[in-house]
Amino acid sequence: MHLMSDSMGVAPASARDPVRSLEAALQREQKKVALVQEVSRALSETGDLDALLSLIMAKVTELMEADRSTLFMVSEDGRALWSKISQGSDRVEIRLAVGEGIAGWVAQTGQPTIVNDTSKDPRFARRFDASTQFQTRSVLCAPLISRGRTIGVVQVINKEGGKFTQGDLELLLTLVEPCAIAIENAILFQRTEQLTITDDLTRLFNSRYLNLYIGREIKRCKRHGIPLSVIFLDLDGFKSVNDAHGHLAGSRTLTEVGRILVEAVRESDILARYGGDEFVVVLPETPPSGALVIAERIRKAIESHVFLRDQGLEARISASFGIASYPDHALTPEGLIQKADQAMYRVKERDKNGIEVAV
Repeated sequence: MHLMSDSMGVAPASARDPVRSLEAALQREQKKVALVQEVSRALSETGDLDALLSLIMAKVTELMEADRSTLFMVSEDGRALWSKISQGSDRVEIRLAVGEGIAGWVAQTGQPTIVNDTSKDPRFARRFDASTQFQTRSVLCAPLISRGRTIGVVQVINKEGGKFTQGDLELLLTLVEPCAIAIENAILFQRTEQLTITDDLTRLFNSRYLNLYIGREIKRCKRHGIPLSVIFLDLDGFKSVNDAHGHLAGSRTLTEVGRILVEAVRESDILARYGGDEFVVVLPETPPSGALVIAERIRKAIESHVFLRDQGLEARISASFGIASYPDHALTPEGLIQKADQAMYRVKERDKNGIEVAV
C-alpha cells in the first residue's frame, strides 16, 4: 500500500515540508511586492501629506511584521526630531535631539542601523520606555534622505517572533528612498500653499482665505442649524504710532496685536488680518452673546498692553469692535463682514475702544 501511495504521487512528510516552506516564502514575497506597489501608487496619487504619511507607516509596520513604527521629521534648524506619525503606539509625541537615541544617531549620521538587543546598545534612549512602560527589544531604523539632506527617520520596533534581518533593512531602504522625495515635495507644496493664505507680517490668515473659510462654515451652519459669529476690529491710535516712531514700529505693533489675538481666542477660532490695521476673528458655533465675551477679552488685552517695549518704547493703542452673526444679521460671508464692519464704525464715530453688535 505504501508503494502504491508513493507511485500515485503522495510525497513523504519530509519531502512536503520544504515545499510548504517554499510556498509560504513565495506568498510573503508576493505580499511584500503588492504592498510596495500600493505605496508607490499612493506616492504618485496622494496630495494630502498626513494621509500619505499614515499610509506609508501603516504599510511599513505591516511589511516589517513589527509591533510599532514611527516617522520622525527633522526640525527646520536641523537640531531636533519630532514624531510626526506613529503606528501601533499610544500616539505620544516624542521629541529627540539629533544624536539622541538610535533614531537621533541615524538622523545625525545618515546611516541605517539594526539593533536586535537594545539592552546592549549604548545609543538606545531608555527614558521613553521608562515613561510609557513599553519594552523596546529591537529597532530597525533608516534615514529619509532627499536631495542629499536627511529630512526624517523611520523607526520600526520589535520584530514579531524574531529578529530584524539585513533583508528587512534592504526592503525598508527600498521603500523609504522614493518616500523621502515625495514627503519633501509635499512639505514644500504645503508651505507654498500656506504662503498664499497667510499674511506675511502677522502670520495670521489673509482676507482671501477668510472669505473661503466663512463660506464653508456657513454651509455647515445651514446643515446643522448652528450659529457663527464674526468680530471685526480696527485699531485706535495706530496712525499716531506710525507718525511718532516710523513704519517699522508700526509693523512691529501689528505683529504684537497678532500675538495678543492668538492668546485671547480659542483653538477653534480663525484669525485674519483683513488689511491695514483691521483684523477679523471668526467664531464657529458661537452666538452674539459668546462673541461679546471674546471681543471684550481682546479689547481689554489690547488696551492694557504696552507695545514696542522690546524697542525701548512705550506705545499705547486700543481697538474698536463690531460683531455680526449668522443667521441673525446676515446669510453670506460678504454680508457678515459688512455688518460687523458697520457696527465697528459706529463705535469709531462714538468714542472708540468699545464693542457694538450689528442690527
